[in-house]
Amino acid sequence: MEFEKYDVIIIGAGVAGLSSAGYAARSCLKTLVLDAGGSQAQNIRDLENYPGVYPPVSGHEFIETLKKQAVVFGAEIRSSRVGAVDKINNTFVVHTASESVVSDALILATGAVPRKLDVPGEDYFAGRGVSYCAACDGPFFKNKRIAVIGGGDAACDEAVVLSDYASSVTVIHRKSRFRAQKAIADRVLKNDRINVKFNTVVQEITGTVAVEALRLKNTVTGEESLCAVDGVFIFVGTIPVTDLMPVLKHDEKGFVLTDEYMSTRVPGLFCAGDVRVKPFRQVVTAAADGAVAAHSAAAYIRSIRDGVYI
Repeated sequence: MEFEKYDVIIIGAGVAGLSSAGYAARSCLKTLVLDAGGSQAQNIRDLENYPGVYPPVSGHEFIETLKKQAVVFGAEIRSSRVGAVDKINNTFVVHTASESVVSDALILATGAVPRKLDVPGEDYFAGRGVSYCAACDGPFFKNKRIAVIGGGDAACDEAVVLSDYASSVTVIHRKSRFRAQKAIADRVLKNDRINVKFNTVVQEITGTVAVEALRLKNTVTGEESLCAVDGVFIFVGTIPVTDLMPVLKHDEKGFVLTDEYMSTRVPGLFCAGDVRVKPFRQVVTAAADGAVAAHSAAAYIRSIRDGVYI
């Protein structure tokens, strides 16, 4: 059976995927992006920290512009969810519900999703006081009361960042001590604007139009209480979307290990964006990953074709 052939197929249409699509297509590669939807960037109300983008635009507008730019450069974008990926000799075979397509190089840009608390009110107040990104939404809570949920490096780091905006920050952690590195945890404990509630879990996020309070429970005494807040920042980890390629080498949290060229242990397979191990997860770093992945894919394709494209 003959399948439609591309030079490179990109799975994921977030910032990393669309950035790689633009660079790949501009390098004269026949490029296909398979878009299952759900980019985290689309939830950003005002993207104000991307270099060169000012005044701020919404995350949705930014993603739509990336799509238009990639298409102008020659990329094809299809709304389709990938069900499986095979590699036969040097060819990747990507299966969706409606078709199978093949390519010489594959870029996995499936991202990661924030780990949720799974408590009542979390989904209802998403974007209305519930956030998973301090850099994105912290400035909207100037002089307001903020709660940070979590006890790892990310939660402690972001609590310190948020303390520059908020009138007060309450860090809520289910354990009796932070999981964060000592130096990071100490910055929280020594910050006069931050109050810490250990041995405490969130039972419910409440409010009317927006977040107004948290219903808490002490895990030692069982005592329940209300904590009045205007915003809730949840940092209990992220979950990389790696179901399609479980064979890839990853770290203890499941993020894919790559080198600086975005290469994986599978020749011709590259990863970009939040799905891979990296120290900083922002729109700008996702875009950079995508550009590098596309450049590396082009070099790989040249190497297996003796310098000749299709």
